[in-house]
Amino acid sequence: MNSVIGPEYVIEVYDPSLNMRGFLVIDSTFLGPGKGGLRMAPDVTLKEVFRLARAMTWKNALAGLPFGGAKAGIIWPPAFAKASAGKSGMPALKKKFVQSFAKMIKPFLASKYISAPDINTGQKEMKWFVQAAGNRRAATGKPANLGGLPHELGGTGLGVAEAAVGAAKFKDLDIKGAKVAIDGFGNVGSFTFKYLSETGAKIVALADRQGAIYDKDGLDFNEIKKIKSRRLPVSLCQKGKAISRDLFFSLPVDILIPASTTDVINEKNKNKIKAGIIVEGANIPMNEKIEDELFKKGILIVPDFVANAGGVISSYAELRGYSPQKMFAMIKRKISKTVNLVLKQSAASGKNPRLIAMKIAAKRLKY
Repeated sequence: MNSVIGPEYVIEVYDPSLNMRGFLVIDSTFLGPGKGGLRMAPDVTLKEVFRLARAMTWKNALAGLPFGGAKAGIIWPPAFAKASAGKSGMPALKKKFVQSFAKMIKPFLASKYISAPDINTGQKEMKWFVQAAGNRRAATGKPANLGGLPHELGGTGLGVAEAAVGAAKFKDLDIKGAKVAIDGFGNVGSFTFKYLSETGAKIVALADRQGAIYDKDGLDFNEIKKIKSRRLPVSLCQKGKAISRDLFFSLPVDILIPASTTDVINEKNKNKIKAGIIVEGANIPMNEKIEDELFKKGILIVPDFVANAGGVISSYAELRGYSPQKMFAMIKRKISKTVNLVLKQSAASGKNPRLIAMKIAAKRLKY
């Protein structure tokens, strides 16, 4: 785990009254306080949180932001997801978990770690978080009435869409009519779908945990949004054909965007991929070994910390007090510039875009 970068702090917490277990890894504060989201998942591990924290170190440096890298995670059992306030009006269990975690890591907040939304957390959870911390600067992605630019504005998805446009342009692929498959319809996947559709791209396939849906003529965003708002699988959409997740990853699309969770591209499906471009909307959607194998097969890959930096750029905009419009403009400008720089240097050197991006980031970290 240790390297010349870090991690500087590895923290495990446990609240016996709730059976709450959580992790915080502050990888580097060389450029500023460690910045990275808080995820809540049943299978989150310290190793995963560290990998994500290191990705944030690269991401923030590459984006030219005054942040270090960090990440946090709370083990959130599936059975707890349905917990709600009881008749006594006591806070929901999830709120208790978030606020217990925030209080336990309070000595690090704002000065060494600034939180943000991630898997299973959004502006509501960030409101709970800063309330428990007693400091609005302890997290970004808060509701607007707390000085926030909510995660629900879709900054990360906008950045992923912009990265896809940049990659398509680099390969002389007309984004209008380009066939795109997106894995995930959470905050990142849904806004990536929305913003890419507005460019004229054709989202022909979408997957969630239960399965996937395919339509060669393009899926309907509004129909999918209605289905997902009812917490139903995308396979129930009227428009399109229900397919398996295995088939989803083997579709002959122009652009594949994994935008769900860690390691969705793996040993089981890596050899089935036919996409010419992969834009990593999720953090660590595959390990570096698999990523390098796909690159050597000729697939153009935009790494996670390049493609999904829109979220942390919006965090910076929030801390600076920018408007949503100024934040969106900054995301487009920074993502477009970085994607172009990384892909050009990759093509010129024949090296994996991840190695190029890490080299650029390492120079900014001065080691």
